Amino acid sequence: MMTIEETDLTSDLSGRRAMRRALVVDDDRAVQHLARHVLEANGWKVSVAANESTMRAEFLENPPDVVLLDLLLPDCNGLDLFRELQERDAKLPVIFITAHGGSDAAIEAVKGGAYDYLHKPLDVETLGKVVESAWEIRRLMTTPVDLPTLPSSAPQADVLLGRSPKMLEVYKSIGRVADQDVTVLILGESGTGKELVARAIYHHSRRSKGPFLAVNCGALHETLLESELFGHEKGSFTGADQRRIGKFEHCTNGTIFLDEIGDTSLAVQVKLLRVLQQQQFERIGGNSTITVDTRVIAATNRDLDALVTTRHFREDLLYRLNGFTIRIPPLRERLEDIPLLVENAVARYSDAMRKQVYSVSPQAMELLQSYSWPGNVRELQSVVRQAILQTQGPVLLPENIPDAVVNTPVKQHLDAPSTAVVDSLAHYVQERLKASSTDLFAETVERMERTLLPAVLEHTHGNQSTAAKILGITRGSLRTKLRALGISVSQIVQTDHGADELDAPHFGNGHG
Repeated sequence: MMTIEETDLTSDLSGRRAMRRALVVDDDRAVQHLARHVLEANGWKVSVAANESTMRAEFLENPPDVVLLDLLLPDCNGLDLFRELQERDAKLPVIFITAHGGSDAAIEAVKGGAYDYLHKPLDVETLGKVVESAWEIRRLMTTPVDLPTLPSSAPQADVLLGRSPKMLEVYKSIGRVADQDVTVLILGESGTGKELVARAIYHHSRRSKGPFLAVNCGALHETLLESELFGHEKGSFTGADQRRIGKFEHCTNGTIFLDEIGDTSLAVQVKLLRVLQQQQFERIGGNSTITVDTRVIAATNRDLDALVTTRHFREDLLYRLNGFTIRIPPLRERLEDIPLLVENAVARYSDAMRKQVYSVSPQAMELLQSYSWPGNVRELQSVVRQAILQTQGPVLLPENIPDAVVNTPVKQHLDAPSTAVVDSLAHYVQERLKASSTDLFAETVERMERTLLPAVLEHTHGNQSTAAKILGITRGSLRTKLRALGISVSQIVQTDHGADELDAPHFGNGHG
């Protein structure tokens, strides 16, 4: 068999959304036409090939980001071509097309590293979704995430930004754990960059040549999430018309990122616990035990200790997930990083929008630094994007900043939490609704806790055991909440007020 010559299959993808290329290899002209029609309508450049030789020519002339490959080509075996592609670039997503949905060959291909398989006749909606998902996984695996404390691995890599002491601790934690094959739990509010941290761990780990798959556990119903993670057998539930391979099975020898792990049901938690303990599971409706070798990185914006207390999360699963914990500080706890984040966002979005904005006025920067940023870095990026759209000249001015930021200059001093929140909870909810929040529950709960916990601790003169009893939670859960919120008990009440020094530790830096 001819071999595919050396070509750059791992070039930077960060700026290539308008140049995304797909290669469709199938001798069925109807499949070629449908795939081209669907993908080109979504901004893809599509090449087609009906046989091995044409495929090789197209592959070398226009290296693809995603390949759709027929299992049975007239002059070769699709599985042989796939294995050759995988040897060249294990991160190139290959989606098999088969006339026999759920065939053993297609399933074995996915278990061997193929991204997915589609059966004929192709469904337009499914085709579009699977290809877009494959592209996103390709981007996550191929675009590095660099840390300021480590040498850059690529000029166009995604970068975790921030030089504040708390962010330096995050970088150090990533460096410590990346090369250790242990489970990592990432804690942080919505919008703080939990996925970037997970990807940084992956890119700097020994598993970086293997697959990286991300699953948002909060976005799927229990049955769908279980199927997504562990797969299912044909007929195991309504709509299960084909056998499916789950993400764990697909991700063996790689890394799986379980975002919003706190939103999983108890039934799914049982299966996750077994995977973490034994690296084994069964597909839904199946009897065969499947063994995998997959590293788990989990993340949540919820208080898992509190969920354990209310029996919504398994304590034994929390222990298994918590092999190493990384806490990402909210933006309001690292206000000194805002100028760096704003400058980066201005450069990024002004270029993308073809606007010649080169700087931010001191007055505008002061407004941005005086806002509390409940949506964190994600909200800041959205605000900068909106401001650039309003900018007429080369400088971003105060009048360009959205009213939601200008009219809510609440700089919260977290070392004095008892006076930090001056607005009512109802007013805060209305503010976040106007800002189109997509994580209002977690934001509101945190807002409430920032008022409630200091008030109770003041009442108990800093005695955490008594405070925990009043709150109806465990002392450990109270400690975890205080650490996550960056609240210093020593600032609430001095030890000479009667609080036992062992019961009122200093952890105002948020790291415990």
